[in-house]
Formats: sequence, structure tokens, C-alpha cells
Amino acid sequence: MEWLITNDPVPYYVALTFMERRVAEIKNGTAEEVVWLLEHPPLYTAGTSANTSDLLEPQRFPVFEAGRGGQYTYHGPGQRVAYTMIDLKKRGEDVKQYVHDLEEWIIHCLDGLDVAAERRDGRVGIWVSRKDGSEDKIAALGVRVRRWVTFHGISINVTPDLSHFSGIVPCGINEHGVTSLADLGNRASMADLDQHLRTSFEEVFAMTPKPAKEFNPS
Repeated sequence: MEWLITNDPVPYYVALTFMERRVAEIKNGTAEEVVWLLEHPPLYTAGTSANTSDLLEPQRFPVFEAGRGGQYTYHGPGQRVAYTMIDLKKRGEDVKQYVHDLEEWIIHCLDGLDVAAERRDGRVGIWVSRKDGSEDKIAALGVRVRRWVTFHGISINVTPDLSHFSGIVPCGINEHGVTSLADLGNRASMADLDQHLRTSFEEVFAMTPKPAKEFNPS
């Protein structure tokens, strides 16, 4: 299992190109499974269930057809994206369990940062409760599986500009807001989050990543 980190923002089409190529290589047995940690410049992505009425400001940022499941989401600086390319043929060919494990990974990671995050029935993503009783989403996930190899993955809000989410109805849910570690008053850095992503991944997926390697996609 490779563990890659890119420090400079990665254009979305570059990430898609890498994932397409890597998924084919994993399927063919010519490359290892990989987790890739990165940030994107500000953009919106549309999943396969996206409703165009949920794109409130189509001219605000570039909009990309993602090919993953789900609806509209935002990516941008201050948000950690983790793309996971894993061969489910080695892990029971159970997509439902894989999605559950992605959720568990996020929950375990945030728990390590003293943030109580939870699933909610009927609502995509991972949620936190506020003192006033409201609930906000702190993390999103969207997956695609090709010949039992996964791609796309998760995103966790660390210090993004939360006003950028106002150009869409995130994941089609307009009854609740979006938050971040910084918005919750948590001082964890991206590096802190990355450390907990790694240890939590090993706990949840029972897979030991190689040492993290800085990666500059071409």
C-alpha cells in the first residue's frame, strides 16, 4: 500500500487522469494500491446523482463531472482530500462494507483530534452536533468502483473558506450547514490530520501503508 502526499494544489483533471491510470494498473497487477492525500484549487464536482438545480452559482468556480456516486460537492484549499485506490477483490468484493469503512476511517480520525463525528441515517457524509442542537457536515465521501478497484474517496474540512460552499447545495442537503475543524475551534493543522488519517486507516482497514512519499503528478 503506497501512501502519497502532494503539497501543491492539484488541478482536478490531473487527479482524474492519475486515478484512471492507477486503477487500470492495479487491476492489471502492475501497480500497488494507494492512498493519495492532496488539496484542490476551488472547484465544484458533480456526481452521477447531481441535480442541476443544486448548482446555485455555476459561474463561481469551475464545475467538473466527477464520475463518482453522489451529488454536488466543493473542493478547495484547506480541505484534505484522500483518494483511495483499493482492490476489493482482495477484500470480499463488498462495496457496502467499503463505504462503511471509509466512514469509520473518518470518524476514528476525527476522534483522535477530539471531534465527535457521526453518521446520520438518510444523510450522506459525516456530521457533528453543535451546542445549539444543530448539525453540520464536516466530511464528505464519494466512491466509484471499476472491476472491483475503487477510486475517488473522502474529504475532510480543516480550514477551508466555508463561504465557498454557498454556491451549491452540498450533496443535495439544504437543511443543514457545513463546518470545519477551524470553525469548531479546533486548532489541528493539516499535518495533524494527516497523521491521524494514517493511523486510523491502518486500524480500520488492517493495512499498513508504506512511509509517506511526496508526490508531484505529471
